[in-house]
Amino acid sequence: MRLVSIASLLVIGGCNDVKQPSNLAEVLDTGVLKVGTTYGLTNYYNGPSGPVGFEYELADGFANYLGVKLEVFPFYNLSELFPQLANNHINLVAAGITVSPERAQTFTFGPAYQQASEKLVFKQGKEWPRKIEDLNGELVVIADSSHHESLLKVKQNYTQLSWQQTEDKDVEELLEMVLNEDLDYTVADSNILALMRRRHPELAIGFSVSPEQNIAWAVNKNQDDSLLAALIEYFGIIQSNGTLAALEDKYFGHVRNFNYVDTREFIKSVRDILPKFKPWFEQYSGDLDWRLLAAMSYQESHWKPNAKSVTGVRGLMMLTLATAKDMGIKSRLDPEQSIKGGSTYLASILRRIPARIQPPDSTWFALAAYNIGLGHLEDARVLTDRQGGNPDMWVDVKQRLLQLRQKRYYKTTKYGYARGNEAVAYVDNIRRYYDTLVWLDDQPPQILEEQSPSEKGAPINELQPAIENSSTSITAQN
Repeated sequence: MRLVSIASLLVIGGCNDVKQPSNLAEVLDTGVLKVGTTYGLTNYYNGPSGPVGFEYELADGFANYLGVKLEVFPFYNLSELFPQLANNHINLVAAGITVSPERAQTFTFGPAYQQASEKLVFKQGKEWPRKIEDLNGELVVIADSSHHESLLKVKQNYTQLSWQQTEDKDVEELLEMVLNEDLDYTVADSNILALMRRRHPELAIGFSVSPEQNIAWAVNKNQDDSLLAALIEYFGIIQSNGTLAALEDKYFGHVRNFNYVDTREFIKSVRDILPKFKPWFEQYSGDLDWRLLAAMSYQESHWKPNAKSVTGVRGLMMLTLATAKDMGIKSRLDPEQSIKGGSTYLASILRRIPARIQPPDSTWFALAAYNIGLGHLEDARVLTDRQGGNPDMWVDVKQRLLQLRQKRYYKTTKYGYARGNEAVAYVDNIRRYYDTLVWLDDQPPQILEEQSPSEKGAPINELQPAIENSSTSITAQN
């Protein structure tokens, strides 16, 4: 639905040149919004069911807000992308770019919707560079990137610093070169690095090259402000209605904290243990993704058939005795029966989630209910509604699950006290494991051997970068 009137836009655009149609009026008249971006993990790529990516979904939302068609023009590097905006071949750039002083001289930026800092990255087990003076090797960054600009600033105080720029590699490739020891160091934004470390736990952080910087879309500085005005309106709306927070949670919410040891152990277990149970996960997954079921089982038992908790739940899927009986399971310790029972039980919970709640939120709700119970989940949804949040959005409800441990809140609920924090951590962990499984499933078989860490492990002093830098800032701005 078009929410912006052309008349109001012409008033905005007419301040500079009343004889020329406003920038946004042209978009509305042609019915097409042309957005430039770069290929990448969070920006844009073609998935099995079509285009995906955090930036893509934001841009698609903006096009829908304007009531026009979205056309995405993906490029391989920024040096190709920015001239397209300067020459008016595209309307805006949505590529997760930081707002640096240098870029602000050339482009106009919309509202900041995230923040990220730049991290010096090296391979775990190598000598840990704690400061710029410790660098002793080859450093390569993306050409025309904010990383290059930040290093230029650092060089003012440390003239010995040297690095190379590349237009032939993207940041993911540079990180993989560090892993393969073809390169000593590179620089990556904290949001990208948070996702990459789930796949490659050997990526370690040396130090921050820059403080947190705003991330925003860029528009042509020489155009009128009509498109910018629409951007400000759009981001204001999706911030206030929770859409931005939901998108941010979808792509980044489960990867803020990094656990080096756990990630290494999971990848090792995928190689050594999962093949024993994979056929049953596939057989009994039904309408579920078998990889989600496997990730859930790993969170429950670390794929140990004899696992047992202090509360009496047992087996690969950690079923209670009552649940196993309801699901027709005779032995909770039998791996096949446990997987069948856990899948059947999760599917039954999913059917009880209100139909208006869409995936992936419905899936996260079902996982939380598997852990904490549908009653407590409903209590959290009631609290969410009382407090003005959206009871159908996981990003809002998970905040209220945390409140179920606080007397001032749980005394007003039907089912009372619950360890809601454990349910939130439970869902986040499953999402991380699932993301890793999805990625590994698309890789050649030898990737598991390449990813497998040394059985001896890294020296304890070399684990410090991963531990001390475990908290990654990926903050949606309000």
